[in-house]
Amino acid sequence: MRKCLVLLSGGIDSSLMLTLVKEQRDDEVYAMSFDYGQRNKTELNAAIFQAIKFGVKDHLIITIDMSSIGGSSLTDRNMNVPKDRHDSGFNWSIPSTYVPARNSVFLSFALGWAEVLGVEEIYIGANSLDFAGYPDCRPEYFEAFEKMANLSTRRGMEKKFTIKIRTPLIRMSKEEIISEAINKGVDLSKTFSCYDPDYRSRACGHCDACKLRLEGFENAGIEDPIQYVDKERDILLAMDTTLLDEQ
Repeated sequence: MRKCLVLLSGGIDSSLMLTLVKEQRDDEVYAMSFDYGQRNKTELNAAIFQAIKFGVKDHLIITIDMSSIGGSSLTDRNMNVPKDRHDSGFNWSIPSTYVPARNSVFLSFALGWAEVLGVEEIYIGANSLDFAGYPDCRPEYFEAFEKMANLSTRRGMEKKFTIKIRTPLIRMSKEEIISEAINKGVDLSKTFSCYDPDYRSRACGHCDACKLRLEGFENAGIEDPIQYVDKERDILLAMDTTLLDEQ
């Protein structure tokens, strides 16, 4: 029975990917998540929920401090997370939320555990919206990493098996991913995407991740079930207006 390892962030993409892997294959499925110094810790709780729900063989959470490196608004609190970046026209430039070498670091940890476990396939939930702005989400990057993985491991050198980097969502839009996640029974209320949530773990609604998520839900004709700061504020304002009208 083959084994596989899923990089699980707690977002919609990786949660759907875990669902598909568990549904389509009768393998031993492992999951790995990262506490890397990011602003958003809520996603880790979401990852734990999904790992438990889908019954992975083991879920390993790696703690590394990428905030000490800096260079990204996701890990450096002295930098502002860009908001409403595409309102005046979509901009494919690399944003400040790019974390230097993050996917290379994550995949290297995954590769190490995969070699120990005897895992042949590593799954990562990159998609077309990711690689448009992030250099380490491009198909050619994953192809190059796969080649490196098989050159740099004992199992690869001994030809015991070949490590494969799988990106099943790479050509899917956010709308397609959301629709498929709903069809597969993913609890989207237990996923999280925001780069800059507030102290109550409510999504900001204005960072790139929130904008793409909200657009995906809108295009799919479905309401996003998670809490947003603006949405809750609108509800409270509506309630206040109703009370004033009644008075």
